[in-house]
Amino acid sequence: MSRTANDTGRDAADPIIEARNVSVTYDLEHRDAMVLDDASIDLRRGEILGVVGESGSGKSMLANAMMDAVEEPGITTGEIRYYPEKGDDPVNVLELSDKELKQLRWEEISMVFQGALSSFNPTMKIRGHFVETLEAHDYDVDEGMERARELLSDLYLDPDRVLDSYSYELSGGMSQRALIALSLVLEPKVLLMDEPTAALDLLMQRSILSLLDDIKEKYELSILFITHDLPLVAGLSDRLAILYAFKLAEVGPTEQIVRHSQHPYTRALLKAVPNLDAPLSTMQPIEGTAPNPAHTPAGCHYAPRCPLATEQCHEEQPEWFQVADDQETACFHHDEAEKAVPMEAEVVDQ
Repeated sequence: MSRTANDTGRDAADPIIEARNVSVTYDLEHRDAMVLDDASIDLRRGEILGVVGESGSGKSMLANAMMDAVEEPGITTGEIRYYPEKGDDPVNVLELSDKELKQLRWEEISMVFQGALSSFNPTMKIRGHFVETLEAHDYDVDEGMERARELLSDLYLDPDRVLDSYSYELSGGMSQRALIALSLVLEPKVLLMDEPTAALDLLMQRSILSLLDDIKEKYELSILFITHDLPLVAGLSDRLAILYAFKLAEVGPTEQIVRHSQHPYTRALLKAVPNLDAPLSTMQPIEGTAPNPAHTPAGCHYAPRCPLATEQCHEEQPEWFQVADDQETACFHHDEAEKAVPMEAEVVDQ
């Protein structure tokens, strides 16, 4: 991504959200369960950051923490700073009052969840959801509905038909696009997307991802896109962050991660991805299972499944190593990863 100054005087590649040492724990009867472990990552202004990991790896917790929306009895610790576009001082999200959080959510940072049908009230027409959202945040309803119509049109929907429909009268792709429009009606600058296309067929997934790229440019959005589907997000994102068992394993530019990953887990994940250009025999599932959140390993969380693991890996948490420009990996043996987990063909077609 090019580094150009924006109208605030802040570098365009500067973060709009900074997460530092963020953990989410649940207090169980006998011991704490860690569902996000010491995550530090930036969402940069104007980028699409893909967060990839297996189910239960902590992806959704990372997004919820960025809005201080982890539900009780979950406890979020660490620091999350949001930088308003006008160049004001950073906002410490975890220290906001309920009133301030209400303003931050939807108006500054908005979220799109996986199932549109579960997000809409089936007894209320789509128009009602827009009006309700605008009124709850004291926005001018007439002006807001004009923006809603524009957003729906930008997402290739007929505003009149959609606004006068109930959610169950729309197809899955239409309702998901309507939900995206609703999430943007208050003009937020950050869009957090939690598996937003998982319930859709492949063709509709690709269609929505293409629209997202256009929407990002027109409305100057920064997007965090959560998915378990690495190929899906690889063609969309500027950077990738790989999560394994509640910890970040590797972060870097998408093409660099796809072609030159330096973490054994990322490489194993890529080898498990279906690829039309490679024989089926080259696909290899990752042996073993991810750890229970209440019984995470003392050392590297991936060590029990890793072909490179040594005694040090089982006993110590790896530090971050810079392995290329803007690429970091948390692995003691990153310089051996390519040899230990070779990839016979290009695994993701971007």
